[in-house]
Amino acid sequence: MKKLYFVVGSQDLYGEECLRQVAADAADMTAFLNEKLQDTVSVELLPTVVDSETCIQDLRKASVDEDCIGVITWMHTFSPAKMWIKGLQELRKPLLHLHTQHNEKLPYDSIDMDFMNLNQSAHGDREYGFILARLGIPHEVVSGFYQQDRVIAKIRRFAEVAGAIHYSHHLRVASFGNNMREVAVTDGDRVESQIRYGWECNYYGVGDLVEIMEKVSEAEVDAKMAEYESRYTMKTDRTDAVREQAKMEVALDRFLEKHQIGDFADTFQDLHGLKQLPGIAAQNLMAKGIGFGPEGDYKISALSAILMKMAEGRKGATGFIEDYTYDLSDGEEVELASHMLEVPPAFAAGKPEMQVHPLGIGGKEDPARLVFDGVTGDAIQVTMVDMGDRFRLICADIELVKQKEAMPKLPVARIMFRHKPNFEIGTEGWCYAGGAHHSVISTALTRADIALFAKLTGTELITIGEDTKEADLLHLGERK
Repeated sequence: MKKLYFVVGSQDLYGEECLRQVAADAADMTAFLNEKLQDTVSVELLPTVVDSETCIQDLRKASVDEDCIGVITWMHTFSPAKMWIKGLQELRKPLLHLHTQHNEKLPYDSIDMDFMNLNQSAHGDREYGFILARLGIPHEVVSGFYQQDRVIAKIRRFAEVAGAIHYSHHLRVASFGNNMREVAVTDGDRVESQIRYGWECNYYGVGDLVEIMEKVSEAEVDAKMAEYESRYTMKTDRTDAVREQAKMEVALDRFLEKHQIGDFADTFQDLHGLKQLPGIAAQNLMAKGIGFGPEGDYKISALSAILMKMAEGRKGATGFIEDYTYDLSDGEEVELASHMLEVPPAFAAGKPEMQVHPLGIGGKEDPARLVFDGVTGDAIQVTMVDMGDRFRLICADIELVKQKEAMPKLPVARIMFRHKPNFEIGTEGWCYAGGAHHSVISTALTRADIALFAKLTGTELITIGEDTKEADLLHLGERK
């Protein structure tokens, strides 16, 4: 299990007895945090920071420990912040400043100066907060008694986001083919992506995949078909087309494992050697947490993988989607989101059906795909765009809704949603902000999760939701 280091600040001014109590209180808090967070992360206490050298050793250890996804810091006493500078300058992990106390209530009848000196987080944490602001270090601040449910919930959120950032910095992205010709919003600076987020984005020829497909055995295809039939309903007699997808997925599995890749992008303009555009193959891989982006959109493939990682253990669906078309009935406007083939089955309201139909793009054989209607509920829609000198995240609050009517002639997965606060502000805000037509929708994550990810990675964030007013629209696309 991944872990958070807990680093507590003090100093030697108050004597050894005080430091022994600081260490005991810190150990007590660590045990409590471990009990409450055991399903998410473990917490390990490091030596109390009493001087610059201890701070350097603690934060250097956190930076190089592969199992460490982040650091929690707390000032039990006043801890002069100059001794934190060098250590903080070496820290390479997400940081949470826990503004708390070991005691919940003041001992009004017995409080004296010894108690005040020992328990002065209101003093020490402000000194520490200043140096974080002075150094410009992105971090999260959580205030309140550490045993309160809301405080634990915020620490858990930090752990989930920090875990996603850790995953991001080890993420390898495969691009089968390049960006779709003439398309702007799906393109981006792959070098800057690696510098900022850790993504190793590399090109692979589709022929590399075809070579592996040619070596897939019938027994392997049979096993994959058995998996499909256990999860989905066969609604076609064209099983050869489904078997082609099974062969493709076996090959993709092998390719991704060989190169330790967590997400991939393809484009229908580069399918040389493939009989079909990936359909069920891509959908089933997304069901297992593999990120995907069509039309060469490497950014959305990586973002979908990261947000699926962030949502692990939570109820709800998270995955790739594309904006398609609207029902513009006055006052009842909704959007139909889908894709030609590749919508993850996590969004299925019922058991998905395997179907085979012609595809009027790509020039290949009729592909097999999963067809279903989508789930309902409050959700967020998130995309990432390259603004030339920075990346921008756009996060909108939406509501997934049921289809107004059946769509018997649309053989794709279908997700319908309502924009918040209304159609005009929701869609105009998205356009002003430069939002892409590819995004990640999640009923498991919230705007607060995305805001924390943006803060800890230094990414510009634009949000749209119930609190967005028409007057805000003029400023959404401004260069920050």
